[in-house]
Amino acid sequence: MRYIQQVFCLLLLLIALLTGAVPPSWALVNSSIQPYIDRVESRISEFTLDNGMKFIVMERHQAPIVSFMTYVNIGSAYEQPGKTGAAHFLEHLAFKGTTRIGTTDYRAEKPWLDRLDTLSAQIQSAQVQSGSQANGSRLRQEFEQAKAKASSYVKQNEFGRIVEQAGGVGLNATTSADATRYFYSFPANKLEFWMSLESERFLEPVFREFYEEKNVILEERRMRTDNSPIGKMVEKFLEVALPGNPYGRPVIGSEADIRDLTRADIQQFYQTHYMPSQIVVAIVGDVNPAEVEPMARSYFDRFTPRSPLADLQAAAPAQTAPQEITLKLPTEPWYLEGYQRPAVTHPDHAVYEMIGGLLSGGRTSRLYQGLVEKELALTVEAADGFPGDRYPNLMLLYALTAPGHSVEEVAAALEAEITRLKTEPVAIEELDRLKTQSRAGLLQTLASNEGMASLLPEYEAKTGDWHNLFESLKAIEAVTTEDVQRVANDLFQPKNLTVGKLLSDS
Repeated sequence: MRYIQQVFCLLLLLIALLTGAVPPSWALVNSSIQPYIDRVESRISEFTLDNGMKFIVMERHQAPIVSFMTYVNIGSAYEQPGKTGAAHFLEHLAFKGTTRIGTTDYRAEKPWLDRLDTLSAQIQSAQVQSGSQANGSRLRQEFEQAKAKASSYVKQNEFGRIVEQAGGVGLNATTSADATRYFYSFPANKLEFWMSLESERFLEPVFREFYEEKNVILEERRMRTDNSPIGKMVEKFLEVALPGNPYGRPVIGSEADIRDLTRADIQQFYQTHYMPSQIVVAIVGDVNPAEVEPMARSYFDRFTPRSPLADLQAAAPAQTAPQEITLKLPTEPWYLEGYQRPAVTHPDHAVYEMIGGLLSGGRTSRLYQGLVEKELALTVEAADGFPGDRYPNLMLLYALTAPGHSVEEVAAALEAEITRLKTEPVAIEELDRLKTQSRAGLLQTLASNEGMASLLPEYEAKTGDWHNLFESLKAIEAVTTEDVQRVANDLFQPKNLTVGKLLSDS
């Protein structure tokens, strides 16, 4: 009977998510789902190795599959000025192999890798010296020859092939301002194989094909930023909104910094930041926690512990009045507003999430109805926690204007919705609908190995305890209409505001 009741409640959630309706008896739904959530939470265990590396294990036996997430608590915010892009560069080099994987003969390959570094430094030096074109040309020719020689030892994408041949799927990595994540899934009988691969990858990485990947990253930057009007605008916008702040730097790095980065720079960034105490591993799926821990200690205790670095200083920039940036580029006009807001650990974080959802949580949201349906904008979004949320950040509102309309019209419509949030209490039904969507989203995540492997280390790293993933549901449930109005009045102040206008240059 209890199972049938829970299935019924989950169906109510799904119907509510698809239709935007509020379940007719939410108290029953909430109380009936809580035991399910409690059971999910009870299947999660944790342990920390002597070197500081933490493991979170979630036992789920529905299918013989295990998802893995190696969450490195270091993103672009931790880079040094002039060395931007290092964290993202590491993502590109993550699966290039080790001294044994990815090469036919590392002892023969290594001298050529070192020779490439020497020649690259000589080329950079020649470029800043007058009258060095002939010498520079000779060096570049020698560099290409050395690169070809180094490449002759490379076994292209061998790490990926090993994973695939063992039944692994989803091998990938991502970089953000806050963290770098490495993830894939394996059949359940490959748990120790993953331990062997992942520990070797972190213990003996070889950053081969560095110069090839530099060109790939430069092309990625050209596509996403330099040749993208809105990409260029967002980069300039963050520089104005968060001056001198780690969040004000682009995750991909500046073009000049990417070009100047050396393999030694990447190695130093890795050695400085990729310490065991900065790594949280999530293992979710068909595993026995009693087997995971001794295995993990056998493979990952080999990592040398290191003293933690000083905490990153990323306070909100001092601002007393609104600021504005305008760019003219060949594009349709865009309008942006960024409001300074506190970090994810702030007691009102759930309220900020609710405000973001009220403004742009689907087709029933206020900004969609007020701008898109009225044909003032082609698209409009509210990005809560931008570009990261571990430290004070921005609530970013942005819209692409519709043909025949101006950014001033969009700004006026945004202001009207913001004023409404500040002066009119949100209807209980509207807030409950948003809470329903949040609950359904969490339940979808609970049903996914990959989703849980992603969120558990995220909450552990950013809030200090993975249990806060489940506490977040209670925090959302506790949000009141008074909370929304109070936080909206605190957030949407001119002193917190940066405006961006991307105008057509035609």
